[in-house]
Amino acid sequence: MSTKIDETLYVCMGSACHQSGVYQVLPVLQRLLEEHGFEGHIALKGAFCLGPCMDGIVIKLGERLILQVNLHTIERKFQEEILPLLQQGTQP
Repeated sequence: MSTKIDETLYVCMGSACHQSGVYQVLPVLQRLLEEHGFEGHIALKGAFCLGPCMDGIVIKLGERLILQVNLHTIERKFQEEILPLLQQGTQP
């Protein structure tokens, strides 16, 4: 039985985000998605560049960009920005 993917969460993997620690943020983001029951419902995909490179690691959900993500802010960004979007179906 397959699980339906409802949304895609894109994480910038470009050079600036790489330098900002995206590979340390990814496991935390995966854990948060699992802890909140989104495993199998949210596809987590890398994107080459999402644009605003000066604003830290960039995450895109729907048309919304979540900026200034790093290892120290990911949990707060998830609670304050990503989780509400997931719960309301990514309406900005």
